[in-house]
Amino acid sequence: MLDTIYPSVIPGPPRPSRILIPQGFSRHHGQERHAVPGGGALLVQVMQGDRLTVVSDEGAQPAELVAATQGGRIDAALLGQAANSSAEGLKAMLASAEPTLLRLRKGLEQRKIDLARAGGLRLFGGDSPAGARAELTALDDGWLVVAAPGLPMTPEAQDTVTALTVLIQRAKPRMIGNFDLPDPLADPILDLRVKSATAESYFVKAGDYIQILDVDGRQCTDFQCFDARKLDKGIQHALDVTTSRTFMGHAYSMPGLHSKYYDQDWVPLVEVVQDTVGRHDAFAMACASKYYDDIGYPGHVNCSDNFNGALAKHGIDPRPGWMAVNLFFNTNIDSHGVLISDEPWSRPGDYVLFRALTDIVCVNSACPDDTSPANGWYLSDIHVRAYSGAEKFSRSIAYRPTPDSEPKMTKETAFHDAIAAKTRHHVEYKGYWLPQVYSANGVLEEYWACRQAAVVLDLSPLRKFEVTGPDAEALMQWVLTRDMKKLSQGQVVYSAMCYDHGGMIDDGTAFRLGRDQFRWIGGDDYGGVWIREQAQKLGMRALVRGSTDQLHNLAVQGPNSRQIMKRMIWTAPHQPAIEELGWFRFTVGRIGGPSGAPVVVSRTGYTGELGFEIFCHPKDGNAVYDAVWANGEDLGLRPMGLAALDMVRIEAGLIFAGYDFSDQTDPFEAGIGFTVPLKGKTDDFIGREALIRRKEQPSRKFVGLEIDANVDVGHGDCLHIGRARIGEVTSSVRSPLLGKNIALARVDVAHAAVGTALEVGKLDGQQKRLPAVIVPLSHYDPKKSRPQS
Repeated sequence: MLDTIYPSVIPGPPRPSRILIPQGFSRHHGQERHAVPGGGALLVQVMQGDRLTVVSDEGAQPAELVAATQGGRIDAALLGQAANSSAEGLKAMLASAEPTLLRLRKGLEQRKIDLARAGGLRLFGGDSPAGARAELTALDDGWLVVAAPGLPMTPEAQDTVTALTVLIQRAKPRMIGNFDLPDPLADPILDLRVKSATAESYFVKAGDYIQILDVDGRQCTDFQCFDARKLDKGIQHALDVTTSRTFMGHAYSMPGLHSKYYDQDWVPLVEVVQDTVGRHDAFAMACASKYYDDIGYPGHVNCSDNFNGALAKHGIDPRPGWMAVNLFFNTNIDSHGVLISDEPWSRPGDYVLFRALTDIVCVNSACPDDTSPANGWYLSDIHVRAYSGAEKFSRSIAYRPTPDSEPKMTKETAFHDAIAAKTRHHVEYKGYWLPQVYSANGVLEEYWACRQAAVVLDLSPLRKFEVTGPDAEALMQWVLTRDMKKLSQGQVVYSAMCYDHGGMIDDGTAFRLGRDQFRWIGGDDYGGVWIREQAQKLGMRALVRGSTDQLHNLAVQGPNSRQIMKRMIWTAPHQPAIEELGWFRFTVGRIGGPSGAPVVVSRTGYTGELGFEIFCHPKDGNAVYDAVWANGEDLGLRPMGLAALDMVRIEAGLIFAGYDFSDQTDPFEAGIGFTVPLKGKTDDFIGREALIRRKEQPSRKFVGLEIDANVDVGHGDCLHIGRARIGEVTSSVRSPLLGKNIALARVDVAHAAVGTALEVGKLDGQQKRLPAVIVPLSHYDPKKSRPQS
């Protein structure tokens, strides 16, 4: 008898998929996370038995806590503690005119909490490490104020104020769905729940606001609205996404210049004021019966039928399928022209805030699609709130520095009011509104002013980090490619920051303010996070604290910039005067005289011209901007926006993150190999071994291109020799000075020699080609004689 042979079997039940998700999606039942920004405060209700954890995210940041009973009586015993502070920092914050604390002031008044009699708790000292924690328990129901106090940081000091995190584990979670509904943005005039797989309609007056919230995260909602006055006349013109996409020039409308949605008669119905997600759909219909019928689910509940039921009471005729703005629906069009979808980006509590531009009848669904990833494979609710038009909400888009971060809404820089008086054309950049172009001048006038006279531009979104402590030099020596031991006090150096594999995290400048004091200025929040992680990993005694919100900066660039700065900057005898300031050096001074606003001035820039940067606390922003303008207007000073800045930096061969380099690009491939002194720097640093290997065995080279055509060339355009693709364009501009199209590009080393002829591929890369030739990287002033002059 033959033995029976059975196939090999993996024992046990199947294993679930391992999926790693950000912290916002992995909260335990009843756990809340609240961010308290540096210089800010939070008011939160606590209940008996709630467990509280206060975390000093970056270290050396005190926390002030004030607990009050439900009746408003201040009593630290609510937390089982005795008061050890009079909460002077919190009182000083509330006494200021800081607008971000307005809601806190109102909340304290409504709850009859009088801080004049405050006895609070002060946590964490000046030497507390990053991640320091304090744990407390609420012994009764009441209210808790948590503040991250601090004084305005002078530009040469490093006593920045940083964020706290408050974690609350609720003893009795007040749950709606799986997650708590976030607090309203103001007093709501409508609070409407759209239950899972249903739709609800509602009326909103012109000028009022509509907040549409994803309660549990990753749940789509279709939104549609009608001009109520047209409905009164029997005209049923719904919001038309095709008209809106065409007018706005965007796949879907976003806060800022391209924010409106229209009907087919070009009547604007709503504008987007705030958006915490940034990924929606305005191409696909709301799901309809035919969709489910065709994939084998006949009779499946769908958004279009739900719309018909919800809109019937308004006399709106039913339709088999509805056009809609599909909020939180994550779609894309792939390289084959296929409309694809995936799980939404939205997290619990994310929202879009509209403003009604006329009286409108609205409808929202909670999409019932459980056959695809469109709702994250889990159906949940949508919530709608409306607020009075008398409320004030700034235009903003959520920005998350890291995937685990709480969202930060777009801010205005210290110079925004002065800039807004000159242009309304702003774009969101790294969490701030910056001018794209000044309409009264135009991009070419701004460009020529930089090359021939002087310009002033706002670079406040640059990320600043204060690195201090006995091990600060050793830490910076380890995380940067440049030799920081050779950096003198008062000196600045441009450096790369790399991962172990040699790919770039960021580029930026390091300032040495003292023996154990450094300042890193880069383009990305993660640079500072990463430096802090390395310090913690090695157990180094060094603090890495963000100061971006404490240190805003203007650049004054161009041949006349030194004369402007000499007129306006006073320096003490022990500091270099402006005329003595060398290239990549900085000085500490004041505006106009010894009693003026304090500033740090560095001889640095991003234009390829002689230039300076002025750093100040935001409270002094108007004084600094006014001084620049007053001292430069007769010297041809013009304001410059991002569009003109891009032109001059490309001409000068200066690189930009996300275009000219990424974490797949090493400094040699980004054209900044000079920042990696492999022979001169004897200490080890992160990525050194990989960079040695990549330098000895290069595969790509960063080059300049001159293009023999006036056709626009863009980031990502392919480069060919014959049929073979040998590289891609990273940045390009039509140079006014050179009178031709130029570009920065990365090409295979086999075809990287100056003078090599190649072609830029347009359309599909084959049907249209533009002749080009490789030239040295810096098209303008390759020896950098102008900024050094």
